[in-house]
Amino acid sequence: MLNRIIQFSVRNKLAIGLFILVWVGYGIYQLTKLPIDAVPDITNNQVQVITTAPSLGAEDVERLITFPVELAVSNVPEIKESRSMSRFGLSLITIVFEDGTDIYWARQQVTERLAQIEINENASAPTLAPVTTGLGEIYQYVLKPQKGYEQTYSLADLRTIQDWTVRRQLLGTPGVADVATFGGELKQYEVAVNPSKLKALNISISDIFTALENNNQNTGGAYIEKGPAVLYIRSVGLTKSIADINKIVVKDNGGVPILIHHVAEVRLGSAIRYGALTMAGQGESAVVLS
Repeated sequence: MLNRIIQFSVRNKLAIGLFILVWVGYGIYQLTKLPIDAVPDITNNQVQVITTAPSLGAEDVERLITFPVELAVSNVPEIKESRSMSRFGLSLITIVFEDGTDIYWARQQVTERLAQIEINENASAPTLAPVTTGLGEIYQYVLKPQKGYEQTYSLADLRTIQDWTVRRQLLGTPGVADVATFGGELKQYEVAVNPSKLKALNISISDIFTALENNNQNTGGAYIEKGPAVLYIRSVGLTKSIADINKIVVKDNGGVPILIHHVAEVRLGSAIRYGALTMAGQGESAVVLS
């Protein structure tokens, strides 16, 4: 058989040459379509369940959150292993499925089991982490102002631009599962209560919380028919600035409203920072992994 192939190749040099050229061209074409990754993602099929409970210690998180969730998902088909981590205010459960299992089918199965769990009232509802892993990072960039504008944008401004402008656009890019931000300052509105004023006006901290929660939302009502037109009733109460928060009524004291600014100072602040991120010795920046 081998001798016949050799004899045919010698007698039909032109056909063999054309065949080789076609084969080389096809190989070059397939090479351009080959997905090449410098750091291939070798992580197995896994689904992560994240639950936050800011007021619970590690032991309570394990007993009231982690264990019930692990028990609920233990009978999901094609599970290979399950591991968990319980820390102060955080429960993280990693469920590993068999190779070849469709990851979206696995997430659906886990979601159905989570709907049957009664979580402690001091904890948030369990959520699934994005379809990404630590080895799935495809791009990193730094958000910083141009030279000469360093004093114009603060770290809080850079973080706000990243979270509300750049990140939302990147999440719409095909193939991007999540965008993780590091660095900067997470902008917050802080209400610094004056204890002496609360005591003088007979107001508790819970009254402040209730007033802020009840007076920071929009509500819809019915509608009024006016000829061929319809007028919709809508109550706008969503706070948009420090001035709006200052005007929230906490309590009615004999017909005189007590507002937030009577017992507290409203100001801009940032979330508690556990680290900082710098680049090239030029100070702090906001770095993003996607």
